[in-house]
Amino acid sequence: MAPSKAQRQKCWSARDAFWECMETNSNDCGKCKAPRTDYENSCSKSWVKYFDKRKDFLKYQEKIEKEGFEPIGDKQPNA
Repeated sequence: MAPSKAQRQKCWSARDAFWECMETNSNDCGKCKAPRTDYENSCSKSWVKYFDKRKDFLKYQEKIEKEGFEPIGDKQPNA
C-alpha cells in the first residue's frame, strides 16, 4: 500500500533534515547519526536508497558543471 500524504511529508522532512545536517557538518556522517536514523525510520528502504543515489548524482552533476568533465584516460588511441 502506498504511503499516505502525512507519511510522505514526514519522510521528506526527515530526508531534508538529514541532508541539511550533512551540509552543515561538511558531510561528516558521525555528526548526523540521529537525523539519519530518523530519515531511515521515516522512509521506506527503497525511498532512502533512491534519495541517496539522487543526492549523489546531483552532487556529481554540480561538480561537473563547476569544474568541467575530465575523462579518466587522457591518452589518445594510436591511429
